[in-house]
Amino acid sequence: MIVRRLPVGPVATNCYIAGCEQTYLAAVIDPGDDAPQILAQLEQRKLKPAYILLTHAHFDHIGALADLLDAIGPVPVAMHPADLPLFRHHGGAALFGMRIRPAPEPDRQLAPGQVVEVGALRFAVRHTPGHTPGHVIFYEESSRAAFTGDVIFENSIGRTDLPGASYEQLMTSIREQVLSLPGDTMLFPGHGPRTSVSRELAGNPFLG
Repeated sequence: MIVRRLPVGPVATNCYIAGCEQTYLAAVIDPGDDAPQILAQLEQRKLKPAYILLTHAHFDHIGALADLLDAIGPVPVAMHPADLPLFRHHGGAALFGMRIRPAPEPDRQLAPGQVVEVGALRFAVRHTPGHTPGHVIFYEESSRAAFTGDVIFENSIGRTDLPGASYEQLMTSIREQVLSLPGDTMLFPGHGPRTSVSRELAGNPFLG
């Protein structure tokens, strides 16, 4: 799998381009800002976007969606329906004094256990509420890779002080949906560097 991490926007949110090495089809995960940078990476790698996948609907993860769709045309956009209210409120941007350009609502609803196919890649959907009600992660088993949004970070966990968040739910999601993955699974979070399940089990102070 081809993985490109693009820190974008005012809080350096990680947008990921995950591409199939056989077909050069790609998923764009969490296009939070800076559509031109995302488009440039797709062109540089000669990747064709087949899906836009949203881990959740906070503004810093959806902010470039409208511009991206304008540039690439109709591409399926997938998100868990529990985050639609947040999406309809522009991802809570106003709470932070921010504005984003409104985008069409996602046209594919994600469900736990669903598999999204992008070329030879198979992204299994795991529902991980706690940061937002409809947060999900995407696990590509053959690559031992999980795109974890704002559930877990290197030596940290996602915020639970925002509307719709729950610390208890988040910790349950981490235990059942992240730490249950094989230890060598690489975790690609919504902010900061990549890490792994085994590394977080060994050193994350929130998991002790």
